[in-house]
Amino acid sequence: MVKDKYKVGMLVGLLLPFLGFMGFYQWRFSFITVKEFLSILGQQKSVLSAMISVSLLLNGAALTFFFNKEKDKVAKGIFITTIVYAIVAMSVKWFL
Repeated sequence: MVKDKYKVGMLVGLLLPFLGFMGFYQWRFSFITVKEFLSILGQQKSVLSAMISVSLLLNGAALTFFFNKEKDKVAKGIFITTIVYAIVAMSVKWFL
């Protein structure tokens, strides 16, 4: 049973995009090394956008799940981390 706390939501919100990142890598780029994949992310913004979308999609699913379970604080923690991830990702995409 998950306690309804902001910290739990923020932890879930921080970890799920990393799982999404690894899943995206395994799904589309497992034939190259992680180092090469990171290089491609830096060079091809369309791949970066796709990876961000897949990674944050997991947060969206978790957010919906916890709202439906009436764990509002957990869901709000996930939402906060999702917004931070999105801002950082868009900044990386536009400015680097």
